[in-house]
Amino acid sequence: MTETILYDYWRSSASYRVRIALNLAGIAYRSVSVDLTKAAHKSDQHLGRNPQGLVPVLEIDGLQLTQSLAIIDYLDQTRHLGLLPTEPAARAKAQALAQSIAIDIHPVCNLSVARYATHLSGDAEGMPGNWMKRFIRPGLLAFETLLGNFEQTPYCTGKQPGLADLCLIPQLYNARRYQVDLADMHCLLSVEAACANHPAFAAAHPDRHQP
Repeated sequence: MTETILYDYWRSSASYRVRIALNLAGIAYRSVSVDLTKAAHKSDQHLGRNPQGLVPVLEIDGLQLTQSLAIIDYLDQTRHLGLLPTEPAARAKAQALAQSIAIDIHPVCNLSVARYATHLSGDAEGMPGNWMKRFIRPGLLAFETLLGNFEQTPYCTGKQPGLADLCLIPQLYNARRYQVDLADMHCLLSVEAACANHPAFAAAHPDRHQP
């Protein structure tokens, strides 16, 4: 059987969410670190895996997959994880919840974006933390409001982890790293507590993957 390999970086939000999905699927994999802080993602070797120079890249089932949401969708469909509802309207709402983080908050808080913003600011005091807070807190407040359309029982959209949970938990890791105030986001914190007790999430935590 072909070995499953995940090329990732321990603090990468996109990598973190894929690690959760792999754990939910019960797939054993080998992690290969691509150190973003040392520009390993721009090496010829990694660009050969992904011309975008991004992580994660997953080698599985004879395929080489990029883009975390696409990877998770593949795992969901082939391993039947049930990460999204099947009914079209409910599915669209659950996807919108997840994408409010993965497509709206995450890209602007990407390490390369934050570094460039810091450079443009002339290495202003408080950067890149101020940049992160500027986008993370408003984005998570909107997510908290969107959660009001779902009953947390105990996860974002139901009784089992869904796509929104896989996107939320890595973003909360970043929020705490940059000391974003989350105290008034009670639904979100309730979901976080539930996920913290789930072995698939615990095993994917960056502290378990730090080189």
